[in-house]
Amino acid sequence: MNLEGLIAVARGEEKADLVIKNANIINVFSGNIHTSNIAIYQNHIAGIGDYKGKKEIDLKNKFIAPGFIDSHVHIESTMACVSQFAKGVVPKGTTSVVADPHEIANVLGEDGIQYMLDSAENQQMYVFYSVIF
Repeated sequence: MNLEGLIAVARGEEKADLVIKNANIINVFSGNIHTSNIAIYQNHIAGIGDYKGKKEIDLKNKFIAPGFIDSHVHIESTMACVSQFAKGVVPKGTTSVVADPHEIANVLGEDGIQYMLDSAENQQMYVFYSVIF
């Protein structure tokens, strides 16, 4: 990511790649809902407020919330591969998981862990693995 570009967009000096306009933003910390615009630069939120974008999408006061992070999951326990697991959880709002692959590691060792790592690439969610030796 280009940090200088992100800062320039955040300051309003450059146009964002995307501005999501008229969003009811759910603040999960305060419980408040703020109507504003969200500036996106290289898939990162640059800021919330009055921004111009190369592309703009008007949400027309629909709601937007941060994605859920499942902090402990055993994907292989679902009896699904990573891509099928993602197809089930992403539409429900999960954007990231921290997976413990100990079950597949017990059965297939390093090959099993490598399979899980390879399977997690190019998914519609972030997959982080927790491995303790």
